[in-house]
Amino acid sequence: MTKVAVILSGCGYLDGSEIYEATLTLLALDQAGAQVQCFAPDIQQLHVVNHLTGEPTGENRNVLVEAARIARGKIADVKTAKAADFDALIIPGGFGAAKNLCDFALKGSDLTVTPDVLAFARAVHEAGKPVGLVCIAPAMAPTIGGAGTKYTIGNDAGTAAAINATGGVHVDCAVTDCVVDAQKKIVTTPAYMYAARISEAATGISKLVKEVLALA
Repeated sequence: MTKVAVILSGCGYLDGSEIYEATLTLLALDQAGAQVQCFAPDIQQLHVVNHLTGEPTGENRNVLVEAARIARGKIADVKTAKAADFDALIIPGGFGAAKNLCDFALKGSDLTVTPDVLAFARAVHEAGKPVGLVCIAPAMAPTIGGAGTKYTIGNDAGTAAAINATGGVHVDCAVTDCVVDAQKKIVTTPAYMYAARISEAATGISKLVKEVLALA
């Protein structure tokens, strides 16, 4: 049975993991017969957003505690994750991926990835195991895979230019498809970068999961 690690970034698309993307990823993995373990960093969120108004609330919340809502409590601190225990890694999107797993939302091409997340993701990559990145999570693709990593965030030229400045090579992609860098073993899909319907995101994420498992 293929063992896959999934890193979440909170709960809610404006300040954590995009719940549909996370759920669709977990569903596709389960349907494929994969064994899944969820992880998240044990850190404070950048901020908490009221998803009804779109405005910050001033509250403080923990990424691991919030992500546990999606994982139904079955989640661990990412600093405990070991690449040797897994065959692949997938990171769903949501603004939390760009705010809590890295600081792309604040610094663009000057981004840094949260140390424990980067250590695990790079260890997976350097072991020759595939990494799947959904929505805005591909902002971390060049940092994980190195210069020349092919990736997609769909067709947003401005976002792509910022990620390309970190060493990536953007490939335009339909929301219902994914981009596979077979050499780097990195798979990406746009999902809610511009999905209009949950079924569109589901199609792209299902393809990403299929490709990640094939590479594993």
